[in-house]
Amino acid sequence: MSETSKYVTNEHTRSISVIHSNSLQTETILLSKNSLISIGIKHLLDGTRFTITGTACDERSIFTGDQSTAPTLFIIDGSDLSSRVVEAVAGLRIRYPDARIAVIADSFDVSFVRQARDAGVHGFCQSTSGREVLIKSLELIMLGETVLPTCLMALLLDAVPAAPSPGVRDDRVGAELEVSDPRLRRLSSREAEILHCLTEGAPNKLIARKLDVAEATVKVHIKAILRKIGAANRTQAAMWATTHQPKLLGASLRT
Repeated sequence: MSETSKYVTNEHTRSISVIHSNSLQTETILLSKNSLISIGIKHLLDGTRFTITGTACDERSIFTGDQSTAPTLFIIDGSDLSSRVVEAVAGLRIRYPDARIAVIADSFDVSFVRQARDAGVHGFCQSTSGREVLIKSLELIMLGETVLPTCLMALLLDAVPAAPSPGVRDDRVGAELEVSDPRLRRLSSREAEILHCLTEGAPNKLIARKLDVAEATVKVHIKAILRKIGAANRTQAAMWATTHQPKLLGASLRT
């Protein structure tokens, strides 16, 4: 057999091995007290690598079809266990530390997801999603990814304040400086803004144009900044601001 033939054969064997590996069954246990929901989930996953191999009402009464195989995935019905999902997850994490955990429910709120995630849930799936979406979500969970439904992602993104557009004045910068250094609290919003410009090495003329103020106004603000933070010149002020820059930016996001 030629070297080329050996390579083709080895690659073909490796491809078959990969396909076989991907098709291996995942020992999946369903926790649900609702028999109708259990039937529905089992029907949706029938014929996939996530075929339900055991069911239980809660984490204390786990039944597996093959006792010699440890469960690798738990699917929790959040519709009937929502009040005690965190407790159930905590129990599963102790008994099966290497298993992945997914919760299925009609909807989720951010506070519940935060608590469940801290307890050890790896993914959240909506029961209103299609079969393919559910399967892909479970595949991602088994790959180590954290899965969140689209509606929840939208809520999280809406909760994050948008950053101001480049060149747009933002008077909120420095408005609420909840930091330990008292010198930062003395700065006004405009002074904090100008101090940020100093860290970028911007001259007075450019700062004035950016903030749409007179250059003389910028000079007055810089003198006030130097006095409030105890800097001798704008270079020292810029160096001092660089150290406190994360706090300045954090304050701008909180306001």
